[in-house]
Amino acid sequence: MFNIVKILLVGSGAREHALLRALIAGGDEVVVAPGNVGMTEAAARFPLNVSDGQAIADLAETESVDLVVIGPELPLVNGAADAVRARGIACFGPSAEAALLEGSKAFAKQVMAAAGVPTAMARVCTNQTEVESALDAFGPPFVVKDDGLAGGKGVVVTDDRRIAGEHAAVCLQRHGEAAVVIEEYLDGPEVSLFAITDGVTVVPLQPAQDYKRLGDGDAGPNTGGMGAYSPLPWAPEGLVDDIVARVIQPTIDRMRLDGVPFAGLLYAGLALTSRGLRVVEFNARFGDPETQAVLARLESPLGPLLFAAATGTLAEVAPPRWSNDAAVVVVLAAANYPQAPRLGDEVCGVEQADALVDVAVLHAGTEVADGRLLSAGGRVLTVVGCGANLSDARERAYAALDHITLADSQFRRDIALNKD
Repeated sequence: MFNIVKILLVGSGAREHALLRALIAGGDEVVVAPGNVGMTEAAARFPLNVSDGQAIADLAETESVDLVVIGPELPLVNGAADAVRARGIACFGPSAEAALLEGSKAFAKQVMAAAGVPTAMARVCTNQTEVESALDAFGPPFVVKDDGLAGGKGVVVTDDRRIAGEHAAVCLQRHGEAAVVIEEYLDGPEVSLFAITDGVTVVPLQPAQDYKRLGDGDAGPNTGGMGAYSPLPWAPEGLVDDIVARVIQPTIDRMRLDGVPFAGLLYAGLALTSRGLRVVEFNARFGDPETQAVLARLESPLGPLLFAAATGTLAEVAPPRWSNDAAVVVVLAAANYPQAPRLGDEVCGVEQADALVDVAVLHAGTEVADGRLLSAGGRVLTVVGCGANLSDARERAYAALDHITLADSQFRRDIALNKD
């Protein structure tokens, strides 16, 4: 196996902060672009427009890296992985064509249908008349999804027909001739499963569950994610194997057969419904905040897995090793998130929280000005607590949050509650 010397990690969120920690723990040298305040001591940072694939490729070439790992979805959909590979540099992340699994929900539905993957019944609508017909057909609760990328906030689930129709109209207006997807509502608990793949071989990671709504008890609007935990003590035995056999492997095989091989990280968001396993959505990269929970439990090096996936040699790598401990992730968000986050508020207590045993504070939307740490995004910090079980991990995460102050901040208090 090739010994990775240097990795370029692209992105700036808490997900990338977690990836950086895992890569460094495995002995890899990492540079980040653009990175965030929390990464500064661990890696050299470079300014970068992540939507510019050629700029990513230029930096990878200039820094003589052996592997590029792309965190966010936008550069993948824009073809950043293609640009990097065109320079002869290994890249962990799918091509622009393959990344359409996330970039277009309509495309993902087509692939799932061809692969025989169980998912929600859906209609792809291109005008408001079709939307109204689809809403009539499925009835409440209404599930309306922006066909394109929406930063994790393009989905509305509501019993209110008016709200559903208005969201569909906004999606259609935003994308012009693009589509909006109306789906049947899926009951049952949701599960997130990441799988690393080189386009043939599939290596699943540990499952997690995330919390998409802003408030306790799943109240409020959808967000990019307010918390997560892993493992899932309540999950049925053999769940991961079942997901790989019925969802991940058929999708990867279908993409390859269609001439659009998918190599990178396939994220399956799933519902364990009363009628069985169903796919809610696919993402083409590590999810946030589930990544922070899953990687907190990883005991083996991450770099070799990512490099093998990027070079078509995943079958030659030993499977990942996992801690039996649990991880609970709580997101600290700014005032007025997700609608119009208030920026520039001082964040205090991070060092004290991060110094606690079995706690990690990961940065997402922060900046330093005049020696003060300030909020600079909607999701400001992610606090990770680890412990022998979910109750212990949860206690550590919330104890750490008690040390952190941010005016009018928001966080859920029910992450992993009663899940042991």
